Amino acid sequence: MVDQLMFYGLRLIGVAVAFYVGIKVAGFVGNLVASTLRRGGVDETLTRFGGRAARWVVLILVAIACLGTFGIETTSFAAIIGAASLAIGLAFQGALSNVAAGVMLLIFRPFKVGDLIKVGGELGTVTEIGLFTTALDTLNNRRIVLPNSTIFGSTIENITHNPKLRVDIDVGVAYDASISETRAVLEQAARAVPGSIDTPQVILLALGGSSVDWQVRVWCHTEDYWATWDATIEAVKNALDGAQITIPFPQMDVHLDRAA
Repeated sequence: MVDQLMFYGLRLIGVAVAFYVGIKVAGFVGNLVASTLRRGGVDETLTRFGGRAARWVVLILVAIACLGTFGIETTSFAAIIGAASLAIGLAFQGALSNVAAGVMLLIFRPFKVGDLIKVGGELGTVTEIGLFTTALDTLNNRRIVLPNSTIFGSTIENITHNPKLRVDIDVGVAYDASISETRAVLEQAARAVPGSIDTPQVILLALGGSSVDWQVRVWCHTEDYWATWDATIEAVKNALDGAQITIPFPQMDVHLDRAA
């Protein structure tokens, strides 16, 4: 009896020491994985997730090895863990799909925090990219939280990805206005827009039902987009007014017939 107590006591001490060492090794492996990902330029959220995942994998392996020293059949134990993992996976299928989509977003980086994007019918600035959800702040300062699976399965328009953007302003003028004069007036207005870069364009779009339709295209730095949009509209309106070129608007004529 005493011999058995000594045997299991020493084994228990050995397991405790092994588990303690395993915890230290798991922490080392987790930090190693995290630092490797960080040096590779991987997003910080994914870096932390990878480090924690590696740590837990090592801890589970250490726990299984420690149980094996007491004669517990680790093969059946691993099968139980596998079955439990499958059950949990089915129960949290939606959450896991969000995690998988979050990992893909962090790896491929279609956008980053601070980008203005349009996705799922929502337009906003990215404020947070998590493993489950991504948060946007809209232009009128509403917070929108979208599941990552929704984002990854949708078309993502990253408006501020490139260093410059083009402002397109459509305007219609009356048919009695000279095309050459209108083009010259619009080109001069476009060149005078503050913050414009490159050479602006003035395009004759179409002959509409009640107007000759033009488009003024002005390039600007991405951060100046809204200011340039506002300035372009103002410049176009003032230039057309100064040249006495009419911008037509819908009208309704009402005719009253007197009864005989």
